[in-house]
Amino acid sequence: MPEISDIQKEIAQTVAAVDVGALETKKAQLTQKSEATDFWQNQEVAQATMKQIARLDEQIQPWRTLQKEADELQELADLKDASLDVEIQKQFAAVQKAFLSLKKQLLFSGAHDRGSAIVSIYAGAGGTDAQDWAEMLLRMYVRFAESQNMSVKTVDQSAGEEAGIKSATIEIDGAFAYGKLQGEHGVHRLVRLSPYNSDNLRQTSFAKVEVLPKIDSPSEIDIDEKELKIDVYRSGGHGGQSVNTTDSAVRITHLPTNIVVAIQNERSQIQNRETAMTILRSKLAQLRAEQHKEKVSELKGPNQSAEWGNQIRSYVLHPYKQVKDLRTKHESSDPDKVLAGDLNDFIDAYLEANIRSES
Repeated sequence: MPEISDIQKEIAQTVAAVDVGALETKKAQLTQKSEATDFWQNQEVAQATMKQIARLDEQIQPWRTLQKEADELQELADLKDASLDVEIQKQFAAVQKAFLSLKKQLLFSGAHDRGSAIVSIYAGAGGTDAQDWAEMLLRMYVRFAESQNMSVKTVDQSAGEEAGIKSATIEIDGAFAYGKLQGEHGVHRLVRLSPYNSDNLRQTSFAKVEVLPKIDSPSEIDIDEKELKIDVYRSGGHGGQSVNTTDSAVRITHLPTNIVVAIQNERSQIQNRETAMTILRSKLAQLRAEQHKEKVSELKGPNQSAEWGNQIRSYVLHPYKQVKDLRTKHESSDPDKVLAGDLNDFIDAYLEANIRSES
């Protein structure tokens, strides 16, 4: 069966191109390091090493498993038993599908593409409609994550005055979370008949989505404590038992860039501080990548004035139904499906457009 030998050859070439052998060597070195008797003395370094081993394993195992399945399929075909033809065809189709899926993952070549994502949504101009729109986007990303078997954790959320949310930050953890969602970064525009005015007029609303790679390790982004202003205050809320009666909320300002991160959802000041620092590191990591700087001290603050002009996608519910990405020109005539979390076609179009622009 010539198709099997062809796909065996393609798999072998891709494994060589990805340099799976080098990944295995690196994993073996880290595993050996993890077996040292004093390995867990520094908990932070040990946990970062174990995460690195797990991520390397995620990269290696699918390719080695695929190679093994292709080899076993060839052995089955070599038996030349006609009664096995249906089973061989079935297994061949499965190997082919797995290969195409793994090749697609090679689009995620960025330093943080395989890691977790921190997604923040901010209501823009448009009052209650914009706050409702921000909540619709939050629901869309949560449903997308669930469809991809990713976990979602709410980091911070501020409710709207009448409906929706003023802002929300969630952490999405799963394979290629940041790689898949990075293209969602920007301003999203909604056009619909407003449910919040008596005349039921057509309303345009905006919300800003910020997607950051989650940076767990302080060693990845070296922040000088002298450049931080840290304020603690009492958590807000709508009253009742949910309001924290101690000064546990934390606001951290990075003075060189004027980036501010405020967290109040965690139970203690220490937890809020850790979460705020993680988000600050993530914001600085992205800013460093955008500005091509090696040192955090060289960074300039983000260009706040340009944010709302950076529209990436329009969702039109009236007078017609359409979702259109303004960068890739990819369209869908089923906005309900998109808003229910079906983002795969938009993600694929963004990744492919990036590959074309880089080649």
